[in-house]
Amino acid sequence: MAFRVTETVRTYRLIVAMWVRSTMAYRTSFVLTAIGNFAATGLDFVTIMLMFSRITVLGGFTLPEIAFLYGTTSTAFGIADLLLGSMDRLGRRVRDGTLDTLLLRPVPVLAQVAADRFALRRLGRITQGGLVLGWSLAHIHVAWTPVKAAMVPMTVLSGAVIFSAVYVAGGAFQFWAGDASEVQNSVTYGGNTMLQYPPGLFARDLVRGVTFVVPLAFVNWLPALHILGEPDPLGLPRWVDFTSPLVAVGCCALAGAAWRVGLRSYRSTGS
Repeated sequence: MAFRVTETVRTYRLIVAMWVRSTMAYRTSFVLTAIGNFAATGLDFVTIMLMFSRITVLGGFTLPEIAFLYGTTSTAFGIADLLLGSMDRLGRRVRDGTLDTLLLRPVPVLAQVAADRFALRRLGRITQGGLVLGWSLAHIHVAWTPVKAAMVPMTVLSGAVIFSAVYVAGGAFQFWAGDASEVQNSVTYGGNTMLQYPPGLFARDLVRGVTFVVPLAFVNWLPALHILGEPDPLGLPRWVDFTSPLVAVGCCALAGAAWRVGLRSYRSTGS
């Protein structure tokens, strides 16, 4: 198992390096597209700022507190999107049979699919989310403790791993439903947008669903509620706020199992 993981990481790194060299051959184009990505993703936060030009509190959260939610989930999602955003192309490969080419190579298929057309321009999303997170940390009123300070990077890293697991699980689902990339995007991109806002704005059944079914609430909602001292709308025990790393590990295990089952079920197109 350890050898397979090492080989997957090594293969992924080599393919990514190839695409990065290709991207940097046209540096002006890369800079412009990265700036465009930065600006496009920044419009989400501009929308929030426009709302706060008319209100002072949204769902019990001030602008710096919502900026904290926005910054943590956007940075976490940006990391996952950079590393595994190409997974949504798997359905196309399943439909046209080009996945067979990847199966013939003596390297892990997951690494090839994840690194395919690696888009370095997605650094713009991470940069924009990180800047908003930094601004929020400078303006939120929190009684900081060592535990709360440590929870900030833990939240971002755990959230990135959870989103990455969702990408892999979504890719695995496309082995059976070849045209399911939009379903995957509704969970990844849609989940990222939802987590930018306080959980109190949403129906309790929806909050339960993203806590116990697809555990996106562990990306930032639960740890952020603890850091900010806000009440949990579901009334969960406070120790649950610290379990994001464990949930991330569990999500990776389930996503890995789903990927292996999906890959074994692949039967090509017959063409």
